[in-house]
Amino acid sequence: MPERQFIEQEVQIARYRLLEREVTDPLAACLLHAIVEELEADLRRDREIGGCSGS
Repeated sequence: MPERQFIEQEVQIARYRLLEREVTDPLAACLLHAIVEELEADLRRDREIGGCSGS
């Protein structure tokens, strides 16, 4: 995966983190937290895959 896509994923995660902090509904905050965790896990996995393939 190109570095640009990694950066775009990091920006998306940052946006969800900001929403998570600003939201007042507890359920929404919980769902946003789960989204952030999943996106971070995907990013770590993609970086590991990219590192193994030499990209």
